[in-house]
Amino acid sequence: MPGHSGTARVLTSFRACLAGSPATWTCALIFCAVLVRICVAQPQASAGQGSQAAFSPLPARPHGDPAKIALGRMLFFDRRISRSQKLSCASCHDLDTNGASAAAMDRGDSGRATAWNTPTLFNSVHNFRFGWKGSTRSLRAFTLQALTTDHLMGGKDLAARRFAADPDMLRRFRKLYGSLPSDGAVADALTAFIGTLVTVDAPFDRWLGGDRTALSPRQQRGLNRFNVLGCASCHQGANLGGNIFQRRGIFHPLGKPDPRYLRVPSLRNVAVTPPYFHDGSVASLPEAVRQMGRAQLDLAISDRDAADIAAFLTALTGRYEGTRLRRAAPGHAR
Repeated sequence: MPGHSGTARVLTSFRACLAGSPATWTCALIFCAVLVRICVAQPQASAGQGSQAAFSPLPARPHGDPAKIALGRMLFFDRRISRSQKLSCASCHDLDTNGASAAAMDRGDSGRATAWNTPTLFNSVHNFRFGWKGSTRSLRAFTLQALTTDHLMGGKDLAARRFAADPDMLRRFRKLYGSLPSDGAVADALTAFIGTLVTVDAPFDRWLGGDRTALSPRQQRGLNRFNVLGCASCHQGANLGGNIFQRRGIFHPLGKPDPRYLRVPSLRNVAVTPPYFHDGSVASLPEAVRQMGRAQLDLAISDRDAADIAAFLTALTGRYEGTRLRRAAPGHAR
C-alpha cells in the first residue's frame, strides 16, 4: 500500500505527464485511476493483500487453430524466412531460454545492428501495442513488418516463393489458406504461434490466486516497496506493463534520448531478460530499478529497496512447456 510519500511521488509523475503534450494526457488519467485503485484498498499487514487492485494473473493460454499454430511453429525456426537464409525468428528470440537474446542490440539480415533492444516474445500477445514505440496496433501487423523490413528479415516475397517451391509447405498453405504462400499468410501463421507463447506458474500468479507461501519474505518486502514507491503506477495489469504509453526520463535522462515516448514494457520474466531498457544499456536488474526510480519518480531508491524489488521481480518468471525461463546465453544464434 502506498504511504503518503509514495502517493506524493506518483502525483508528481502525474503532474509531469499533464505538463507534457496532449499525447500524455491519457497516460496521466491512467496514472490517476491506478493511484485511486491502490489507495482506496484497506491497509493490510501483508504486502500482498490488496495488491489485486493493481495486478491480475495472466489469462490462460489463447486457443487457436492447431494446424495454423503448428505451421507457425515450423516457420518460426525456418531460416528461409530471411533474405540471406541465415536467420530465423529464433535467431533473436530464443524460446529455450527467455524469448529474446543476451545482446544489447541484435543484428538483422543486413548485418546492421537493430535500433532497439530485442524484447521477449513471451506474453507479448497481452500487450496493447507492439514494439518499443508502440506504433503497431496488432501482433500480425508487427510480425509482417519484421518479415518485410530490409534490415531485419528483408525477405519481402522471397520467403513466400521459397515455401511455394517446397511441396510440403505448399500443401500446408493451400490447406489452411486456400492459396499459394504469401507474406500475409506467413505472418498470420507466425502470429498464431506467437500467441501461444504464454508463460505459466509464476510465483506471483500463485500469490494473486491466494497462495501466501508463493513469495518469500524478501519478495513480499519487494512487492510492498514496488507499490509504495509508485512503480505500479505504470507497471500494472496482467502483464505488469505493456498497456500504456509513458514519457521517458520525466525527471532525469534515461538511456538514449530518442524517442521521448515509449510503450511501457511488461515486467513479466524481466529477471531473465537482461540487458534492460530500449537501448540495452543496463545489465543489472537492481541498477535498472534504481535508474527507473530516479528518471521516472525523482527518487533515490536505496540499495536494499532495489535489491528487494529485484527479488520480487524474480517472482514474475514463469514456465513455458514445463521449463522455467532462464537467461539467454551470450552469442546465442540458431
